[in-house]
Amino acid sequence: MNSKVIGLDIGGANTKLASSDGKVVELHYLPLWKNTQLPEVLKEIAQRLQPEKVAVVMTGELADCFEDKEQGIRFIKACVDSAFGPSKVSYINSIGRFQRETDDIRELAAANWAASARLIGKELGDCIFVDVGSTTSDIIPIISGEHKAGLTDFKRMVRSELVYAGTLRTNLAALLEKVKLDRGWCRTASELFATTADAYLLLEEINESMYTCETTDGAGRNKIDSMRRLARVVCADLSEIKEKEIYDIASQVKEKQVSVLAEAISEVAERNGLKRIAAAGLGEFLIKEAAERLGFECISVSGRWGEEISKVFPAYAAAGLLDAQPF
Repeated sequence: MNSKVIGLDIGGANTKLASSDGKVVELHYLPLWKNTQLPEVLKEIAQRLQPEKVAVVMTGELADCFEDKEQGIRFIKACVDSAFGPSKVSYINSIGRFQRETDDIRELAAANWAASARLIGKELGDCIFVDVGSTTSDIIPIISGEHKAGLTDFKRMVRSELVYAGTLRTNLAALLEKVKLDRGWCRTASELFATTADAYLLLEEINESMYTCETTDGAGRNKIDSMRRLARVVCADLSEIKEKEIYDIASQVKEKQVSVLAEAISEVAERNGLKRIAAAGLGEFLIKEAAERLGFECISVSGRWGEEISKVFPAYAAAGLLDAQPF
């Protein structure tokens, strides 16, 4: 393992980087749909780190700035190849293997979890790999070292192997139709007033430095601003709603997300005969609670590889897989 082999996980909102030895870990907020700086940032990384080999996984091809997934893949691939040189770059597909030139380019779509599953299967054996990031939750069954998940996001959504909710960027109105306040039940406004990052900042599950996405109103990433955003979810401001009620809303967000996650894990577990979870990502705390409710064993990726690696695990896994290649 060395720092000259790096993995890149290029998502729609975040680009994550890790070296195969885990000594280099970076997260860059680079939304692809908004005048993206991805080409410039990748070139800066290439010049600064000067890696010998680069493994790439991606999910950013789904961003709505692209007409379809293939256009997104080709854009991301062009950015990476231009920055590092195509001879240094290897791509991992949804099977968890290195892509060959003759393979269908669409197999590169949404394949970051497949790299993680390869490493988890090798190191931990049969389990359900659950990775809750800023935006989504992957729930991947692994048996005999191979993942048994659907090969596209669409197929995984159908099979509850992908839950489109995460620790930072999820609209609270997408999780909660109503909230319980001191004065009774209240419907939520279907506007992008607040996200899960606001709820988890108030609940101290994340801190301000971990709130890496944009805020919905362009204001700060502190508790007062998060309280204002949560108040707007019920069309209130801080003069109309008690602080306790705002914290109650945050707690209900967490309860709902844990419940949804547990339901999906249970479905995947029953279908595959698995009751053991490997938990990764910024939302490990959600996975642990879901596992407790289900009575499943839960192995923490943070505990085994470190908290920073857990947050960028697909990038770390990709780098490790490439470093282990004989060529």
